[in-house]
Amino acid sequence: MLRPLTAGIVSGLVAFTSSFVVVLTGLHGVGASAEQAASGLLAVSVGMGLASILLASWTRLPITIAWSTPGAALLATTGAVEGGWPVAVGAFLLVGALVVLTGLVRPLGRLMARIPTSIAQAMLAGVLLQLCLGPVLGVAANPLAVAPVILVWALAQRFAPLWASPLAFVSAAVVIGAEMTTSGASLASIPLQPVLELTAPALTLGAVLGIALPLYLVTMASQNVPGVAVMKGLGYEVPWRRTMVATGLGSLAAAPAGGHGINLAAITAALAAGPEAGEDRDRRWIASVTSGVLLVLLGLAAAACAQLIALAPVGVIPAVAGLALIATFVVSLRAALEERSEQLPAGVTVLIAASGISVAGISAAFWALLVGLALRALLRPRGRRRHG
Repeated sequence: MLRPLTAGIVSGLVAFTSSFVVVLTGLHGVGASAEQAASGLLAVSVGMGLASILLASWTRLPITIAWSTPGAALLATTGAVEGGWPVAVGAFLLVGALVVLTGLVRPLGRLMARIPTSIAQAMLAGVLLQLCLGPVLGVAANPLAVAPVILVWALAQRFAPLWASPLAFVSAAVVIGAEMTTSGASLASIPLQPVLELTAPALTLGAVLGIALPLYLVTMASQNVPGVAVMKGLGYEVPWRRTMVATGLGSLAAAPAGGHGINLAAITAALAAGPEAGEDRDRRWIASVTSGVLLVLLGLAAAACAQLIALAPVGVIPAVAGLALIATFVVSLRAALEERSEQLPAGVTVLIAASGISVAGISAAFWALLVGLALRALLRPRGRRRHG
């Protein structure tokens, strides 16, 4: 029992501490207040924890559920759309419904598979580029506070790469503590108990095109599909329909409280399903259950995490978020430019997504996807267009 329990604890800790800053940043980006962002973090943490427990117990497979870190990064660069936070919540609900439909309606899944990997990954790379500049801009603006965080991250990449992002956050917490000591700030008077802030959803065309569709695409292309591939590489067949329906329903439940959605884990999936969880493959599901329990408990600390982030010196939090996304940016950019014939439309997609423009109230991610697909269709040889 010890090895799957230990692997589950590591999986849960890494999943939460490596990117909860990105989640808070993303929710703030689409108009959430500090309380609403903390509520959203609580909702997705508990949602992915309960979904991991449910699916692993039900299937006896080490299925691990996570929040969409790339999706949160997309939100961070989208900015508030017309209608503010309520329409963002409406977009989250729509994404959850689309994920459920993807599990139930096979043609929708096939349609998703037809979206070129190069364009989808290029859109994600462009979105991530803005956030990955955080460490660079942060160290220029506030070197004394940001440089130690970057140094810890770099050393961890050399000696313990799995823990690089969590250790970067720990070093940021130390910097925040030092700042609090010198400024006289205190957490004592701030309520830290977990609170759900429910929001009545609304929906606009701008939110559908600028938030919901790009978020759905990023969730499927960068989380669910790679998650299935990771599990298959470890010898496990993920039950697609059950997993999509469970994560879609979990996303629907979390959305009114501000949760942007849950999905299959990709990177941390290997922690619970790999050899680290023990030689007995039939008992590795225990690691996923353990991870789920820990994520629920960590979610209860969402308010404290949000308050800690609010006290950070200038540049520290963007640096932590950027460092957490650099590896994903590199993987996405490599996938976008892998095929020589796809490089030009993919490059244009990256640039448009990175521009952060908003046209007609619709975010850059949508326009990047639209222009990238159109340019790809235009530049493809006729023979390839006829044969798909």
